[in-house]
Amino acid sequence: MLTYSTRRWLAGLGVAGAFVAASASPAIAATEEAPLELGVYFGNTTIAADSAGKVESATIYSSAPVVLRDLTVRYDYRSLADKVTLAEDAETSTECTTPEKGVLLCTAPWEVGLDEWGLAGIFPVVIAPTDSAKDGDTGTVKATLSAAGLEAVSHDATIRVGEGVDLAAGPAAEVSAAPGEKFTSALTISNAGETVATGASVFFYNDHGIRAEKHYNNCTYVDDQLRSCHFGENLAPGATYGVDLSYQLGKDTYAPGSQYGEIVWMTPAEFEDFDAYLDSEGVSAGKPGTDGKLTLAELGTKAGARGYQADTEPENNWSSLEVTVTGKNGTDLEAIGDSASGKKGDRVDVTIGFRNNGPATLDYSRGGSAVTHMSVEIPTNTTVVAAPDFCAPVNGEEWGEWGEPGGRVYGCYPTPFIKAGDQEAADFTLRIDKVVLNDTGTVKINVPCQCDGGFYADLKPANDTAKILVNAATGQGGGQDGGQDGGGEGGGDGGGLPVTGQSTGLIAGLGALLLAAGVGGYLVAKRRRTRFVA
Repeated sequence: MLTYSTRRWLAGLGVAGAFVAASASPAIAATEEAPLELGVYFGNTTIAADSAGKVESATIYSSAPVVLRDLTVRYDYRSLADKVTLAEDAETSTECTTPEKGVLLCTAPWEVGLDEWGLAGIFPVVIAPTDSAKDGDTGTVKATLSAAGLEAVSHDATIRVGEGVDLAAGPAAEVSAAPGEKFTSALTISNAGETVATGASVFFYNDHGIRAEKHYNNCTYVDDQLRSCHFGENLAPGATYGVDLSYQLGKDTYAPGSQYGEIVWMTPAEFEDFDAYLDSEGVSAGKPGTDGKLTLAELGTKAGARGYQADTEPENNWSSLEVTVTGKNGTDLEAIGDSASGKKGDRVDVTIGFRNNGPATLDYSRGGSAVTHMSVEIPTNTTVVAAPDFCAPVNGEEWGEWGEPGGRVYGCYPTPFIKAGDQEAADFTLRIDKVVLNDTGTVKINVPCQCDGGFYADLKPANDTAKILVNAATGQGGGQDGGQDGGGEGGGDGGGLPVTGQSTGLIAGLGALLLAAGVGGYLVAKRRRTRFVA
């Protein structure tokens, strides 16, 4: 049976905890001096001899939005001689030809729109071993991206042939805990095949609230988030191994609710392939801990070392953890306004948004939906010149109907993750059409919307509205006004608020990153701060 690579099976997950990345695509950028540039990535892949192979695909990037014509990806695998073959995936509409032995040329018969954050899952191909392939064979595939009017770019990927094994994850786990409480969950693996598995690696996708209680030196962590563990033990055919992992729910976990985690097992060679993919995206799997070594149960059978290994049945590599969060731990989102001043015709910047006053963190990363729906009503005598790319004009309060650029009301779908104490920014540039004292607009959060996400259990709904003031009178500011009528508690000068935006940096669901490896066409998005609309 044809199997997907571990990287592409990871792509099918589409859910996970939050990853923090400094960048999400290759370091290419368009400037006035430099022309538009393309980028391409094709993942390292380990396949099992005597198997149907795996499916891999290219990910392409651009330094600026562009529509590509005459798009092709050329796969040159001549260095692999007669060890592997590449062929188009029969389940897609890709058009591929073989101009010469060891070369596969795939062409898109349509135009392809490409943004800076990239397009994944393009030109999938089946990488399969030949009858003469054996454990230890290795070579290179050069993927070359070409498009009309642009310089071609290439990326070299390593292809390895290994021995086939079948790792199988243990059953799903269900536990209950309150914010701040400790709990344990069993980590188990079986060797469901007939070949000794020489070591195993496991990757974790836990929600933000699930924290590691101990940090082992053969596991990696991002802060208190467990990311991976690596075991050198040989796993005998038919045997099962396991160990209890110690966790703790974060004190900022929202309650009542649920926290989820997934794990996927892979061979050490497949983890090397996946780690190279993460590195290409600017994402780290974390750093080793210092609390000693985590070990699986002792093997009943010893075996000699082998070469590369690849899993022949990745469908059974998955398991899950569900934590029912008990107790009560809510949060208060507060709208943040701003003020600006200028003359007629001036363009002024206002930074508005919202703050999570805690005590709970809101984490919608698993589904990728916005933690709140934010409405921005522009001051009457101004026009929007530029707005964030997660905001768009709407027809009044009807979010289901998009308005025209330069509209009076904008609907915003901000971050899926906002840590307690953090703030999210939205930068607008307004043109002053007429100078009016205290020309007022509003920022509203937790706006009702018949769409995914949103937050409707705010501890202090009175501070869900704030002002945008242009040419404010002395002493006036755009801070939270406590309600639409300005009769709520508190206030503040919105212009002086250090709105941080994007929480702790670029935060994206790991599931979104993994989708980039598959045919979904997603990639961790580097949110552009501004897009022009007028």
